[in-house]
Amino acid sequence: MSFEYFLTCMVVILIPGTGMVYAVAMSIAGGWRTGIVAAFASTMGIVPHLLAAVFGLAVLMHTSAMAFQIVKYAGVAYLLYLAWQTLRAQGPIQLDEQPRKVPSMFKVIGSGIAINSLNPKLSLFFMAFLPQFVSVGGQNATAEMLVLGAIFMLLTFLVFVVFAVLAFSIRQLLLGSQTFMAWFRRTVAVSFGLLAARLAVSEQ
Repeated sequence: MSFEYFLTCMVVILIPGTGMVYAVAMSIAGGWRTGIVAAFASTMGIVPHLLAAVFGLAVLMHTSAMAFQIVKYAGVAYLLYLAWQTLRAQGPIQLDEQPRKVPSMFKVIGSGIAINSLNPKLSLFFMAFLPQFVSVGGQNATAEMLVLGAIFMLLTFLVFVVFAVLAFSIRQLLLGSQTFMAWFRRTVAVSFGLLAARLAVSEQ
């Protein structure tokens, strides 16, 4: 794993998305153990999107240069869309400030997996994300993408766990700081813009 890939993963993972918010919310509601279970479940919800993107891209990159270009520019457009959506968002992350009744662990796991499994944006994101770090045309392109995807999932889980465990100590910052979230979203938007530019100039 290159340091550039690690940094890119961290930029993506640290965006307050549904999986992270779910892990933090479950931690606030039911304690850090429940938050860790929610973090694992949210991470597992990435698997269907990863497999779909990996095997679809493997075929495209080995058979059609035009198809690769279509996927590439769709990825550029999607990353720019994410940057725009990030800048559009207003206010702090919305979570329940008061603890509430926690569902069973089976429901926590089921909801966590469903949250990301039913998010169609993840497949498109992997199609924009993985090609930047794969040696296209090589014999092991598919295996390389699977390994990179697994690394992304591991980092996702670890980050979600950290946020879940620290949820009680940082909840006021997450819940109430307009200034923090404004600067955070601007930084994320710029990062997405740079990723889009990098993908736009990449070659098959």
